[in-house]
Order: sequence, then C-alpha cells, then structure tokens
Amino acid sequence: MKKRSALLLALVLLAACLTGCGAQPAQEDKPLVVAMELAYPPFETKDENGDPSGISVDFSRDFGAYIGREVQIENISWDGLIPALQTGKADMVISSMTITEKRKETVDFSDPYANALLAILANSSSGVESIDDLNQAGMRVAVKTGSTGYFYAQEHLTNAEIIGLPDESACVTEVTQGKADGFLYDQLTVYRNWQQNPDTTMAIFIPFQDVEYWGVAVQKGNNELLGQLNDFIAQYTADGGFDKLSEKYLAEEKTAFDELGFKWFFDLS
Repeated sequence: MKKRSALLLALVLLAACLTGCGAQPAQEDKPLVVAMELAYPPFETKDENGDPSGISVDFSRDFGAYIGREVQIENISWDGLIPALQTGKADMVISSMTITEKRKETVDFSDPYANALLAILANSSSGVESIDDLNQAGMRVAVKTGSTGYFYAQEHLTNAEIIGLPDESACVTEVTQGKADGFLYDQLTVYRNWQQNPDTTMAIFIPFQDVEYWGVAVQKGNNELLGQLNDFIAQYTADGGFDKLSEKYLAEEKTAFDELGFKWFFDLS
C-alpha cells in the first residue's frame, strides 16, 4: 500500500512538472518585441487608425515571418529605445538608427540595411549655401536631440547656436518660421520637408560627412537573433524586398534621388 501511494505521488509530481514546463512558451511562440519611435514617416509612423505603419514596420513583420514569430511593435521615444533593449523590454530596435561606435558600446548591430547622408534644410532667407555658412556666430541650427545631426553640429558647428529639440517636426517649424537658419538631418527628410515648404525653405544636399549606415539593434550578446537578422537582410536584399518597400512608400523620392544623382537609401553597393 505504501509503495502504491509513493508511486501515485511520484506520478502526480511528474504531471505537475510537465504541466508547469508546458506553461512556459517556447521562444518561437513568444512575440518578437520590436521597439521604434513612430514619428519618422515613411519609415516609422502611424496610419489613419493610429496603428504602426511604414517601411520599418513592414520590414520587421517580414523578418518575423522569416523566423516564424509574431511581431509586436512598441512605440517608444527615441531616448528610450536603447534602454528598452538593455532592460529586456524589447528584443530589437528598428528605428532608422545609425550604427555608431558609441552605440555599439551598449548594443549589438546587424549588418547595415540602409545608408544615409546628412543635408541641410535652410530657411530661404538665411543666405545659407553650405555647411560652412552655418558655422558662423549668430547662426542658429536646429537639430533633433540624440540624432547624428545633433552630434555633428556639437562637434563641427562650434561657432553657431545649437538648438536641440525632441522631434523632427519641431526642428522644421523652427526653420519655416525663421527661428532657425537651418536644420541638419538626413537627405530624404530634408527633401520631403523642402517639398512641403517650398516658399520658406531650401534644401542643400552637398555632402559634408562620411556616409552613415542604419542597422537593427539587439541586446548585447544576443548572437542567435543577430545571426537570423544578418541572414534575413542578405536574403531580403537579394529577393528585392527593399525595392518593393521603396516602390510602396518612396517612389517619388526614389525618382528625385536618381535625378539628383544621390545614392539611394537601400543601395549598399
């Protein structure tokens, strides 16, 4: 009788253990949490219903399908993106983020999937024709805090007054209203805002720094996810995935860049 009771207890404990283990979802069953700041159309934005939309959203969902995981987009302010990785609140950051040595101290980056150059959105009455014109006493330069334009201005535009603002739209407003002489950001953003404000702004596309590369950020040491990302980026490029995204979201801009002789965002050749 004691042996039978002991056997029964062992079976109960085994069943409980199996049930408990089964309650822990496998990695592929967990949503892949992707952090991005939904404030940079057409890469990261919201549609008319307030849902995540844009190039980075499609890109992340295509990656999720590639590895067989559902994607969960988390809208996080720019300054909170890397901390979200460090604290485990996000698995990845896909937010038009430039790969820099400083950021590589705290996160790992995938292979580059896009490249960009800085440009100037200048007030049409500022007289600015080059980056040197901005580096003068009395000139006011708007930059998005934490962006590569911000760091470039801090290092190279030491004679100007640097106005750090939290988002792109605030910087553009400063320029259109004549409160700033110029705004430093990537060529595509400058082009789009110039087209939207042709009477008050002008675009200066003369390259004045080395090309910047965008990558997907993951938590330090997550080599498994990093390997999957690099394999996906290579395959996605070969299959024309970025060409399809360009056609869907940036057809007009792609034509304009070709006419201006600019290197396209997704052309890494």
